[in-house]
Amino acid sequence: MHRCSLNGGFYMSMEYLYERTTLPTKKRIGVDRRSYAPIKKYKKIFNIGYARKRLEPLFVASPLNVTCMEEINEVNTDPVETSSNMSSMNAEETALLGVLSGDSMDDIELKNIQLQFPSSQRFNGDGGCTEVRVRTDHGDIMVAVQGDRAKPAILTYHDLGVNYFCFQPFFNFVDMRALLENFCVYHVNAPGQEEGAPSLPEDYIYPTMDELANQINYVLVHFGIKSFIGFGVGAGANILARFSLAQPKKVDALALVNCTSNQAGWIEWAYQKMNSRSLRTRGMTQAVLDYLMWHHFGRYSEERNRDLSQMYRNYFSRNVNPTNLSLFIDAYVQRTDLGIGRDTDTIKVPVLNITGAMSPHVDDTVTLNGRLHPSKSTWMKISDCGMVLEEQPGKISEAFRLFLQGEGYDCSVPTAVGR
Repeated sequence: MHRCSLNGGFYMSMEYLYERTTLPTKKRIGVDRRSYAPIKKYKKIFNIGYARKRLEPLFVASPLNVTCMEEINEVNTDPVETSSNMSSMNAEETALLGVLSGDSMDDIELKNIQLQFPSSQRFNGDGGCTEVRVRTDHGDIMVAVQGDRAKPAILTYHDLGVNYFCFQPFFNFVDMRALLENFCVYHVNAPGQEEGAPSLPEDYIYPTMDELANQINYVLVHFGIKSFIGFGVGAGANILARFSLAQPKKVDALALVNCTSNQAGWIEWAYQKMNSRSLRTRGMTQAVLDYLMWHHFGRYSEERNRDLSQMYRNYFSRNVNPTNLSLFIDAYVQRTDLGIGRDTDTIKVPVLNITGAMSPHVDDTVTLNGRLHPSKSTWMKISDCGMVLEEQPGKISEAFRLFLQGEGYDCSVPTAVGR
């Protein structure tokens, strides 16, 4: 029975319909052929075995002859033909993907990739510097000039293991670029520490820290500078402090980062001696590399800024002349005490004394601050950093700008409209 009742309603059993649609051509005994009439109606309702009508496109072609959707062709209901078309399409797609992945990607993209180290991207000298060789009593030194020489001078001196390139990211910082419109920067490099410098002769006697400070006089005479604002880091800060004690009238102000005022202790002396010997005999070893990273960044530099730490590791490994660096380290470790104190002779120019909270030189800057006159010195400790110029350039640039404004310099920074 094909028609049944359920809860007062009627439904049609599909068993009879299923048998008739699956075997439409087989003749069954005892079944009236006129019973096939409703099957055609059901097949028409469910669109079984009928070709679809040709559909019109949903979007009309634009004036640029761009068709948004193509016409849908009639559907082929033959399973054999459909499966063959699908298999041929899959074969074509597989072959096409194989060609793209094997040939096009390799030929067009992968072969054109060139390896570029982070150090070359960072220290690329794009700050508009002009390198000038200056003759001194201990050979020629290289000075990089950035800006208009007719404007007031800022003279920089670098730390161990680096050269004037370490100042480039800071002076190219957006706030410092606006500030430097009123100044000219002279980056002084210690002998043999510039990029690509050849090894110094074996009979070359490297200058002491006092002699390195005296070389600044030759730079001033060469460029006709009467006085300058000093900006030094580490060993360079100690050199500028020595020059300000010897020539106070030629220095207007000092910004010193991680500056030491006393001689090396026994632990520092032992470490630096081992590093100097390793650099001369074996080159840049892992022990020397770790010490340089600690000297500049302090502890846990990888956790604070992994990219910056890796960049400096690559720079120390590839761009530093080990022999020349060993001579600079020997001169720094044999430094003498500045011999200053609040009750005795001290630095007479204003001093901005800066260090980082993570720097290993915090105690040295505290000692220096205690030996300076309170009215002439300002001590700053920048939080969450060790290498302040790289990790906190915004804070240092603001502090330096306010420091120069206090000394009467025009350090106005243009502000954006509506800011």
